[in-house]
Amino acid sequence: MSITLLDGGMGQELISRAGKATGLWSVQALLDAPEIIRNVHDDYFAAGAEVATTNSYSVLPDRLIAHGIGDRLEELARLACQIAVDARDANGSGIVLGSLGPQGFSYQPDLSPPADEAAEAYASLARIHAEYVDAHICETMSSVDQARGGLMGAGVTGKPVWLALSVNDEDGTKLRSGEDLTDVLPLLEQYQPAGVLLNCSIPEAITQGLSVLAKQSIPFGGYANGFTKIVSDFSKIGATVDMLTARQDLGPDAYADFAAKWIAEGATLIGGCCEVGPAHIVELHKRFKGAE
Repeated sequence: MSITLLDGGMGQELISRAGKATGLWSVQALLDAPEIIRNVHDDYFAAGAEVATTNSYSVLPDRLIAHGIGDRLEELARLACQIAVDARDANGSGIVLGSLGPQGFSYQPDLSPPADEAAEAYASLARIHAEYVDAHICETMSSVDQARGGLMGAGVTGKPVWLALSVNDEDGTKLRSGEDLTDVLPLLEQYQPAGVLLNCSIPEAITQGLSVLAKQSIPFGGYANGFTKIVSDFSKIGATVDMLTARQDLGPDAYADFAAKWIAEGATLIGGCCEVGPAHIVELHKRFKGAE
């Protein structure tokens, strides 16, 4: 069984290196210091990652309009993609995934527009991304309808689409919406994504949820975050990620121990999300790719 090693989180790495958190999240680096984004991609490839995920998670119409820069959407989307492509080309191998984050706000699917409306915005972005990326990835989709909108929109380009779902930290067999993870299975049948993952939830919850995905005939995996929990005030555009506290018990060894459980379930797509950095990817590569 061959493991595809994803990169780790981008946003928290950028904030750590820039020394500040703003309501624009990782978009701030596109505006102020794109060279830091390139450095993060380079560091993940050097750590052993086989994937560069574009820094476009928050390059969405609603996010940018709220900050008065909606007119820069295409410019910033292209810049995020180009930086990832340049890093991949410099590395000499790897694939580029075009990130499409949740509209409305992360972990708040009730704030997302209905699937048909969301799909229009995703389709416009996916067409831009498709000029650069190898595949699209709809990230942190937290309800069935949110996942449907992402799959509908990203699917217009004909490129492979990966779906990444965020599950409840208390019960990884449920989406953050409260819906059962099994409620997503008809979407997998309908849209046939190239891969399905659980992301941006604590690793314990992802371990629970992957037992559901393991029963499906589709490549699957996970990339967890390293937050202690998602606080209730972290619920609207403009909130900054410094409101969230990093765990102190999830170093590279501990994280790789969780990944080993996922691989034992049959997972082949493994990486990291927020607070999981290059050192974690080094350990994942050593344990799961070193013998290949």
